[in-house]
This record gives sequence, C-alpha cells and structure tokens, in this order.
Amino acid sequence: MPNKQTRIAKTATQALKILWEEGFFRAWKKAATIVDHLAKRGNNFSAPELGMALKRAKQLTRRGKRTNYEYIQKHPFVAEASAPSPRKKT
Repeated sequence: MPNKQTRIAKTATQALKILWEEGFFRAWKKAATIVDHLAKRGNNFSAPELGMALKRAKQLTRRGKRTNYEYIQKHPFVAEASAPSPRKKT
C-alpha cells in the first residue's frame, strides 16, 4: 500500500490546484500534456470545463495563441505554517 494519501478531485479547478501543489506546473505545459496527466490520475474532464478552469486559475499564467496555449505556475506552492492566529481584543 502506498504511504502517501491520494487526493481526489471532483472538479477541474480542484484537479489543477492539486497538480500545482504537487509541483506539476514548474515548467511550461501544453493543454494536451495536462489532459494526459489528469487521465492517468483518473480525471477525465470535458475540454470546455478544463479550458475554463485553466483560464481562471489564479496560480497559473499562460502564453501562446488559441488552441496552442502553454501554462506555468506564477509562484510555487508553499504549505501554510500552523502559526497561532491573533486574538481579538474584547
């Protein structure tokens, strides 16, 4: 059994966020590469759904022309440290 817990994405937006957290977008990736990688994970989203999620992903930027876009992360994922939250004064 794998010791790493796999996360399940129910939407294209969730799937892209998981890939970003895993460091998949460190280099430029074409849409076809992203679709193939998601298919290996068991996620098969429709082209319009995935395209809209890629367009709206705040952590990614794209370059290229229509039907030939490439995507890369704007910044790497950093897990939030469990710092104590500031208390409100009453």
